[in-house]
Amino acid sequence: MADAGDLLGVTDSDKAALLGLYEEKRANLVRFFAARLGSRAEAEDLVQDLFIRISGMEAVGPVENPSALLHRIGSNLMLDRLRSQKRSGNRDNDWRAVNTTLVAGQEIADEPSADEVVAGRQRLKALVEAIEDLPEKTRQAFQLHKLDGHSHVETARRMGISVSTVEKHISSALKTLTRRLR
Repeated sequence: MADAGDLLGVTDSDKAALLGLYEEKRANLVRFFAARLGSRAEAEDLVQDLFIRISGMEAVGPVENPSALLHRIGSNLMLDRLRSQKRSGNRDNDWRAVNTTLVAGQEIADEPSADEVVAGRQRLKALVEAIEDLPEKTRQAFQLHKLDGHSHVETARRMGISVSTVEKHISSALKTLTRRLR
């Protein structure tokens, strides 16, 4: 998902002003996002991601309302974070539904059969090979985000590319891996 940071560039002086405004409003931003996320720690992480996003913005044109831009970028980062958490929760619930049995109100993990263990190892080996066959940048973005757990913003910063490029690499990796592992 593109956000204001991808769509609107800033001049170097506007970038400095944005960073100054960020420093000035940081505590307010944390409170603002903590109220929406229900967690001060999550809000701190989000505001840090906001700083990274602002720091990485390229110079293009002037910013008319810097405060609104900070809130817009932060809100988009928050939405991305919430969507990611929802997808992760859904994956966990799906896994639990398939791999556990409810006995007397307690979830008990099902033990796999020997054939399931062998099949699982073969699938894992095929997955590792498929990941190794991805183009270098696509593999790097996939590993940083999906395997190492970095956000799209952090992955972009580490790779020196835009967030939208990270999203494209990850999408490409997922399509390729899904196609190969069917």
